[in-house]
Amino acid sequence: MSGAPKPIHRVKVDYTVEDIMHIEPVSAANTGDEEADGVWIRGVGNCHALRIYLRPKFGSCSDGSQSIIDSGAKPNKDIGFELSAMDKWDNLQSPPWNSKDGDAKKLGEDQKEVKHWGPILTFAIPCQDDESKEPTAKDKCQPLLWKVHHPPNPNVALDSFLLMEGALNLHMQNLQGKSSSSFDYDVPTNVYVNGYQSWSFAGSVVQGEPQPGSAMPDVLSGAFNRGGVVLSGDHASCDGDSWSDNFETATNTRNTNSMDDVEELNATTAFYKSDMFACISSNGTTSQHDDGRILLDEEGGPALITGFLSQRKQYGVVCMDKGLRHFNLFACHEGQVATRNDISSDWAYLQIVDSSCYDEEAMVYYIHACGDHNDARAMEKGLTYGWCSWYHYYENIDHDSLSKNAHVLNKAKSKIGFNLCLVDDGYMTSWGDWTSLKPGKFVKEGGMRVLADAIRSKGMQPGVWLAPFACDKNSKLAKDHPDWIIRNDSGRYSNSANCGKFFYGLDATNPEVRKHVYDTIHRAVHEWGFDVLKLDFLYASCLAGNGKYDNTMSRAEAFYLGLRTIREAAGDETFIIGCGCPLGTAIGWADGMRVSCDTGPTWLPEFPLPHWDNGTLPSLRGMLRNTLSRSVLGHRWWHNDPDCVLLGNTTKHTDNEVISAASVVGMTGGMFLLSDDMEKVSDARLSVARKIFPLTGVTAVPLDLHSTMNGGMPSVLRLWCTEKSIMTDEVNGNFEVDVSGILREQASKLQTEVGWSPRNNNIDPYSRERSCFFVAPGLGSWTVASLSNWMSHSTTMSVSFAALVAHSIQDFAAMGAPKDSISSSAGPGEKSENGYHVFSFWSSEYVWIPHETLVDNSPLVKKLESHQTEIFHIKPADPTSCQYIGSDLHFSCGFEVSSFVAGEKRVLIELKNNYAKKGSVYLYLPVGKKFDNATVEVNGAEGSMEIIARPTLGGNEGVVVRVPVVIKGTGEENDGVVSISC
Repeated sequence: MSGAPKPIHRVKVDYTVEDIMHIEPVSAANTGDEEADGVWIRGVGNCHALRIYLRPKFGSCSDGSQSIIDSGAKPNKDIGFELSAMDKWDNLQSPPWNSKDGDAKKLGEDQKEVKHWGPILTFAIPCQDDESKEPTAKDKCQPLLWKVHHPPNPNVALDSFLLMEGALNLHMQNLQGKSSSSFDYDVPTNVYVNGYQSWSFAGSVVQGEPQPGSAMPDVLSGAFNRGGVVLSGDHASCDGDSWSDNFETATNTRNTNSMDDVEELNATTAFYKSDMFACISSNGTTSQHDDGRILLDEEGGPALITGFLSQRKQYGVVCMDKGLRHFNLFACHEGQVATRNDISSDWAYLQIVDSSCYDEEAMVYYIHACGDHNDARAMEKGLTYGWCSWYHYYENIDHDSLSKNAHVLNKAKSKIGFNLCLVDDGYMTSWGDWTSLKPGKFVKEGGMRVLADAIRSKGMQPGVWLAPFACDKNSKLAKDHPDWIIRNDSGRYSNSANCGKFFYGLDATNPEVRKHVYDTIHRAVHEWGFDVLKLDFLYASCLAGNGKYDNTMSRAEAFYLGLRTIREAAGDETFIIGCGCPLGTAIGWADGMRVSCDTGPTWLPEFPLPHWDNGTLPSLRGMLRNTLSRSVLGHRWWHNDPDCVLLGNTTKHTDNEVISAASVVGMTGGMFLLSDDMEKVSDARLSVARKIFPLTGVTAVPLDLHSTMNGGMPSVLRLWCTEKSIMTDEVNGNFEVDVSGILREQASKLQTEVGWSPRNNNIDPYSRERSCFFVAPGLGSWTVASLSNWMSHSTTMSVSFAALVAHSIQDFAAMGAPKDSISSSAGPGEKSENGYHVFSFWSSEYVWIPHETLVDNSPLVKKLESHQTEIFHIKPADPTSCQYIGSDLHFSCGFEVSSFVAGEKRVLIELKNNYAKKGSVYLYLPVGKKFDNATVEVNGAEGSMEIIARPTLGGNEGVVVRVPVVIKGTGEENDGVVSISC
């Protein structure tokens, strides 16, 4: 179908309460329980539900649909392979598009009046476990869910559903029903905006400030960021040439009217536009604290989260005005024709939460519900440490350069356990012609299989880059199959945006295209032998335009069909990394997901690219911003891929920028990839990566995710660390366990327990299994917090110390949380009247902070250079016990320890000796414990220690000592063992 039908009569149709024909409660279907009431929604659980039937406004839904089906609708089935059964997201019965009125006992069948329905709305709210019990704070923040079905009608091409037209007032008393200045806010101050795909901007924007976006012309960047599109206008008819949307997707052209100037809130008039979901929050102020400390989310008020549980039926957008007082939620179908089946939206989601009712940050319940709803593959595969060819070689790769780096990586495995070597773009002559290897660059016979085997022989998984739904303009595929290419509404090839070149997008609704993609993926995995696939430019499968094979599919449905084809071809064991990928549709499909734009050799986009870009242009700043702002998705939806950390001196990155990049990747726990010529990386730069390895598999909480005032870049990350693990005593007795297996189990547990579910008990805010990693018995509990200066000049950073320490649950209750929102269990840290040991990891500096700092709500203050990050290890002090303060071996200051035993006359530390490391460990030793003249042994030989501080804790003197260590990484007896004896 080339171009839209002409003429097109475009009409905006409003439904009011006067259009309601029938209302009924919804009964569960296909549950095996005839007495079950309501609806079950995956990720939410059992719900009370209500269905509303509206009057039809386009004539009968059955008048012509069957004839259309019978008279030439294109068959759309897969060629040569079969897809597995479709996922089931709920047990909602299909709508009855007509019914018969009348009493069967009084009227004959032929006397019943047949009624046809228009759109059908279904509303649902989660059931409580025991409605006789007093509701908890969490129960009082239940979400509302709803969806709409539109009847089959071949005469209607559906643009969008307006599912919510809301006016927002965040004035809210605390959930105990008492007025409290801590909770009374009526001014929305921030909005978290999510971008369409991997590279699009994501982050919090201060109310009234423009939404960051692309600085490039729409012709070069529009397709990158074009998610759901809502056509603007009134009831007037439009001809075929006006069918495409009439607003520019570049955010710098977005409307700048105040809310009082907006009569109709849509994608043209909206000041803010967010794809899939958005979070509007209130911090009570749009300025910093008087003392300059960073605003934190936990100090704020309520938040509103709205969006969709999935993006498999349509792309959804949230449009908001400048004052964040009005918002609209759209399900965008963009000309989808209901020829064969009805058209439905995904489940819409709306929730207002109070700051005392959520764990970690305001979107936590929504993010978990989405993960469970889409059967996310959050931790099904282990953690990834690897190398990618792109950022040093770009397209200029060959067998020899790749084999050389694989050899270097193998030699370095005694220091960093690389498990992936990824062959990026550049091996083929053209995109689309995937078997046409560059002549003279690769082995002629079986070139890619030979390369994959060479990588595997070095003990790493081979990975390969593909763009399965893209092809170059000069490719053989484009010449042979022009009918596979998506066309816009004018019949021309759709614009795919420019990544240094223009290219074509292949139509995922076309079964021949899907056959091509299936064969391409199957070949890469099963013939070439690659275990990991990096699949790029995936948005090209669902470019906007009516020139598709099958216009009964929305763009989201087409993309989801393409993703299912890929997974079917690759198999369940293949690790798939999505890139340039619309996010919502890929939950449950991707193992790893790029969450940022490409990194680059400079902090900002490099000339001639515009340095003020906040869109998709390569830069370290853009990579870090989205890695931070989308860290909440990591290990909930997939492994976050923050893109590569560049260590080489061929970049223009300063040492501070390299350390900051490594710190963010380490703290957020995503995939860890390097991309330099590994022969040329200096020992100093490589040591930065060694201090991040191994990853903990745990994602830190960004404390200022929603309140940041720095262009969407949070500055504070926090991890909990504790020996009080969920593991059994038997496991604790042998701490060398399969950490990846434990993390997978936790991820699965959290998907079902933290989302809204009737099986839930209220989650203790300090039982943070997702943001807490477990350490060896004897180490105690502490927090790891990173503080970053993202400004272009040095500054003194200030953050509330109370937000960084590991409180007891009693401390949490004292901060104002309703008592029914917490349990009586101890948290991962204990209240310390003796103050806190604070160790700065990157600078190896120690300071003792008295307890009064916490009581007085004083800040932690640190001067940081431009783009510098420091990681703090904060542990409650015990003046009478030997304590492990930290090390410069691993950023966590504890993950490197296998065992810690402190007795009356001896302290014994066993460091993990899987990999070679060199540095120091730091200990607190109480004076009077006979350690004044201690004997030090390291690796079974004489060692040394140096006193670096003499803190006085609760009237007791002590010393903090530094002990140099060298771990050979050979696994020999006593390797990594430190003993201090009196």
